[in-house]
Amino acid sequence: MARPRKNRIVGAIPGSEGFVPIGCTQGQCRGKVIMTVEEYETLRLIDYLKLTQEECASRMEVSRPTVTGIYEQARFKLADALVNEKLLLIEGGNFDFSREHKKTAYIEKENTEMKIAVTYENGQIFQHFGHCQNFKIYEVEDGRVLSSQVINAAGSGHGALAGFLQNAGVEMLICGGIGGGAQMALAQIGIRLFAGISGDADAAVDALLAGTLQYSENPTCDHHGEGHSCHSHGEGHSCGEGKCHE
Repeated sequence: MARPRKNRIVGAIPGSEGFVPIGCTQGQCRGKVIMTVEEYETLRLIDYLKLTQEECASRMEVSRPTVTGIYEQARFKLADALVNEKLLLIEGGNFDFSREHKKTAYIEKENTEMKIAVTYENGQIFQHFGHCQNFKIYEVEDGRVLSSQVINAAGSGHGALAGFLQNAGVEMLICGGIGGGAQMALAQIGIRLFAGISGDADAAVDALLAGTLQYSENPTCDHHGEGHSCHSHGEGHSCGEGKCHE
């Protein structure tokens, strides 16, 4: 039996789901390239933060040869997208978030009724809040899940998901990556956020109720404002389809 692949540790999830060449939409591009989150992480650490491959391997908690292989794949995919004017998407992979940015969640469980929402796709925690179409909402009482249901949020519109959750009576949200604007929107309406989490949705809720859920204090892309900008009017690149990830 093959050994299961060890998750690679990443320090930040990309703030955008991808990049589109100027003058084309997804349907008009000359093809697409899919870069995994851990491939993106090697570029962030080695090319942007100027770490050595040994330092990168240490941060990602894998071997140096593993980092070399991931990094070479990432560089080729980036070159392919640039040279051949392809749509570049960043998604998927085998990764978890850096432990140094995590802390343990704690919630009061006694005599409480609450609703907990999880960004949801095929049993897993969906990793981009701003583009989430389904939430699994759990009704909880005294630290126990009474019921759960999957609710479709399609049609709510980008940036309206916080209001969708508020209307559903949600008090806590578990998700993967989430932009700063969305974090502020959730805070303003009193929804408590546990971000930077991947894996099984049900298991994450169980861990939250047990007081063992590890969540990230830095779930967003951390390069904004330092030599990087998201342009939606033809100045450099577009994020997704002309808008930045929230």
